[in-house]
Amino acid sequence: MGTEHSKNEERRSMVFLRKGPKLPAWEDALLAGREPKSLLKRGLRYVSLSLIMKGMTSTPDFLWGLHEVQKLNLSRNQLVVIPPSLGKLDRLVVLNLGGNCLKCLPKEIGLLRNLKVLFVNMNCLKEVPAELSLCRSLEVLSLSHNCISQLPLSFTDLTSLRKLNLSNNRFVQIPLCIFALRSLDFLHLGSNKLENIAESIQYLVNLQIFIVENNNIRSLPRSLCSLGALELLNVDYNALQTLPDDLYLLRRLRRIAWNPMDKGLHIAHNPLSRPLPEVVEGGLDALFNYLRDKKEHH
Repeated sequence: MGTEHSKNEERRSMVFLRKGPKLPAWEDALLAGREPKSLLKRGLRYVSLSLIMKGMTSTPDFLWGLHEVQKLNLSRNQLVVIPPSLGKLDRLVVLNLGGNCLKCLPKEIGLLRNLKVLFVNMNCLKEVPAELSLCRSLEVLSLSHNCISQLPLSFTDLTSLRKLNLSNNRFVQIPLCIFALRSLDFLHLGSNKLENIAESIQYLVNLQIFIVENNNIRSLPRSLCSLGALELLNVDYNALQTLPDDLYLLRRLRRIAWNPMDKGLHIAHNPLSRPLPEVVEGGLDALFNYLRDKKEHH
């Protein structure tokens, strides 16, 4: 009788729980006696797990036992720390930690040797662990909207990196290690505190998109004009007064662009010296012709 009574009580409490505020997916699964593995989704390419917008302030312990997960999304929570146990998920290919409250990453992130895509944007990072450079397969890295002012020199080892977003941070200069990343085709350093672009930019020969809008850049290096693959160069909202005469060599820039999403040369909101503002109004061909003539007459 007592056992039956306790069972009824348990059923009532379960019903009450289900009528209350909706439980996070993993707690719901555990209450129902289901395996945490039941949360995994098996797609065509990856075994994935999404715990996006679950209000988490810490990660559930069962997570680190899901060794087969390849794509993990923990974005838009209130996570303050990622434990060293992250290193156990060594099959991860895609990891999204964006939109949390992380102040640091565990050095065990270097154990994720299969990692290709990492988002840690919109957090509170002040530095990046040197161990991240052990993720040699990394191709896409977003560290935007943090408080980072430098990168570890070991970043030169990320030779597979193709896309790097460092926008909305505190960089005063482009970290030297970036110039060793010869596979980069996308580099975003907008909304930092850059005052110049080093001549070493010439080594990023595969760069197609280069964004440095909203900085304090006063001049563009001549070596920038050797980046023949550039299709989008955004220098909006800087302190440019002049332009390098060889800019016309960037033949893949097709137009003066005004929409942030368009390819071309973005050069609005700079204190360009005359007659450059009027020349720019005439379009990219007019600007390139002007610069070419100017160089020839020198």
